[in-house]
Amino acid sequence: MTLIVVAVVSGALLVGAAWGIYGTLSKRTEGFLIALAGGALLLSVVSELIEPSIEKSSVFHAMLGVAAGAIVFAVVDYLIDEKWGGESGGGLLAAITLDGIPENLALGVALIGAGPLEVAALAGSILLSNLPEAAGGARAMSGDGHSKGKVMLMWAATAALLSAAAIIGNIALAGVGEEWLAIIRCFAAGAVVASLATEVFPQAYKEDRHWAGIATALGVILAFVLGDLGAV
Repeated sequence: MTLIVVAVVSGALLVGAAWGIYGTLSKRTEGFLIALAGGALLLSVVSELIEPSIEKSSVFHAMLGVAAGAIVFAVVDYLIDEKWGGESGGGLLAAITLDGIPENLALGVALIGAGPLEVAALAGSILLSNLPEAAGGARAMSGDGHSKGKVMLMWAATAALLSAAAIIGNIALAGVGEEWLAIIRCFAAGAVVASLATEVFPQAYKEDRHWAGIATALGVILAFVLGDLGAV
């Protein structure tokens, strides 16, 4: 089950990259999809990672993990912007990799002891966010002068790295105590929330400012529906 979920979620990076290189998509549509994915991911992180951590451990452990994850993401994201430039193809690839590692680590942790439907909301939200983010990053890299084959190869390597993060999260952390597991879950959640605030929602607003709020709300509803179906 873990391998299937990881393959589908990481495979979305390859589909999104191919879409960005070979397909056509208006900026407004891309912004709408990014906002939709951001809203879904926001609710999923709270309901699938933070809330279970509080229930099984404590608010203190959750707060500690979320704060640490957000701080680490902010620091590394700052270094990425300073070194590669936030709008460049390389910067986008680095930012998406940084964003994807905690997402996939969280996915792997969430799969511990869970049935397939119980992680549907989180996996579905990550998949939705991967598609437009990879499309935008691959399009920018292709525009920077990289060959299409090289761009696809780089995104394939990124997908493999993020798959490894999910598998490691699922296997290596299976025997960890609940307090530490709560901190790890919430560390990943904090990094994802920080990425939404600094990367995803600003990009969505930039591309489609009039519909970004509506798309975000629809994403929240979509994640709620996926989670509700998973609980059935």
